[in-house]
Amino acid sequence: MIHAVIQYLVDLFGSVQGWLFEHAVEPFIFFSGLGAYTEEAFEGTEWFLIGMVELAALYLVLRPLEALLPVHAFHDKRSRLNDFIYTLVHRLGLFPIAIFFTLDPLMDHVAGLLRLEGVHPFNLESLLPAMPPLASFLLYLVVLDFCDYWFHRAQHHFGWWWGLHSLHHSQRDMNLWSDNRNHLLDDLLRDIMMAVVALAIGVPPGQFVLLVSVSRIVQSLQHANVRMHFGAIGERLMVSPRFHRTHHAIGIGHESKGKGTLGGCNFGVLLPLWDLLFRTARFESGYAETGVRDQLERVDASGAVVAGRNYGRGFWQQQWYGLKRMVEFSRRRAR
Repeated sequence: MIHAVIQYLVDLFGSVQGWLFEHAVEPFIFFSGLGAYTEEAFEGTEWFLIGMVELAALYLVLRPLEALLPVHAFHDKRSRLNDFIYTLVHRLGLFPIAIFFTLDPLMDHVAGLLRLEGVHPFNLESLLPAMPPLASFLLYLVVLDFCDYWFHRAQHHFGWWWGLHSLHHSQRDMNLWSDNRNHLLDDLLRDIMMAVVALAIGVPPGQFVLLVSVSRIVQSLQHANVRMHFGAIGERLMVSPRFHRTHHAIGIGHESKGKGTLGGCNFGVLLPLWDLLFRTARFESGYAETGVRDQLERVDASGAVVAGRNYGRGFWQQQWYGLKRMVEFSRRRAR
């Protein structure tokens, strides 16, 4: 029964993808003279539909949870709407899949040159040829998550990079859409890294799409305004909303032991394993306020109240301020 339902949903998805491609995407690409990219456009149509399904599922599941188990009331509802705009750009903007399929021919060319020299490219599945599909999927997931952990730590280590990434941390009202509140340049760097690693270890295109989708859904849960944890054992198996909220905590998640220097804790994207191994894990029982320390008002030496840093209100202002911070913070590191 369950198998029949799954097969029905798969067939339905394929039919919708075919109809959308035939009646909307294909006419557009031929009209615009991009017929050479028909195959990539068909894959892009699949990615677009997956994004639409993700958006619907997130709203139907996480939005009621936020209403039922909220951590806090929203101070600025406009900021949640702005995060939703980021989600639309990221989930429907085809960033990861476009980069993957752009790099794929280049990686094939490099692999061909290596074969001429007698060097055979590495493929993770070749280590265990009889590996079941589910096992290979989980193996790819672990390897990509390991790389994501170190990428995330780099975002908190280098001044110029923190200038971009701090936009993600500037959300005081974390919600189910906040995962995608990133600077576009920061997103681009991460998507390139993930695509290069995936291609280097031999991730098939179909599995790459599913890996990215699963990761995005879990990360949306982590950022939701939900008072939820997975228990003493579960918190150490998968990153929970409480564990990740500590990463966003003011003066803790983005600073080294709260001393004002770049660093932080709980960098794991899906698995807390890496934080446990490299001693960056911090398990808290409460749900801290989120944001960046320099957003808060402070009192200067003369006793005057100084307003916190402005991270911008709308999408484009936040993007522009992010670039300005990148330049500013890189100069700080240089001195």
